[in-house]
Amino acid sequence: MDMMNKTKRLLRRFAKDSDGTVALEAVIVVPFLFWAFLASYVYFDAYRQTSVNIKANYTVGDLLSRETAAVNDAYIDSMQSLFAFLTKANSNASLRVTVAMWDEEDNMYKLDWSEARGSKSALNEAGINALADNLPSVIDNERVIVVETWSHYTPLFEVGLNESDIYELSFTSPRFAPQLAWAN
Repeated sequence: MDMMNKTKRLLRRFAKDSDGTVALEAVIVVPFLFWAFLASYVYFDAYRQTSVNIKANYTVGDLLSRETAAVNDAYIDSMQSLFAFLTKANSNASLRVTVAMWDEEDNMYKLDWSEARGSKSALNEAGINALADNLPSVIDNERVIVVETWSHYTPLFEVGLNESDIYELSFTSPRFAPQLAWAN
């Protein structure tokens, strides 16, 4: 019985003692705070990269919409290089430029041309019409320039965000010419 009383006294004294509670709380809380800081950084970086990709996509689309001369392979290559430069994508930047005309009579887009760089392939007429729900309503015989971009994002730390491709789609109408022509 003496051992039991001694144990109870030690436990009561331990429960009343407040020495070292800050250190114990720090040991419990600091890893969580560190993880929360890393997670905030990674999620902010992912949103920042998405924003950069959107702006780079719009830049490429805007350059194409202002073009009055026919474009060629070298021009599309330079657009992919520009996109990769603006997004700081090392080697995984892909770009697809498609020009299509809306045909009111057939109620579908007619493909003028499509070119792709990187790991993607050019669209065909079925492909552009599969995107029709994402494209604007335009008048008969109006052309639209569709720019699609992809770049790979890898988080810096493992905090629950997976590697993924950031996909952006934008569309614009030619500004200074009736259409963006292909040189070949």
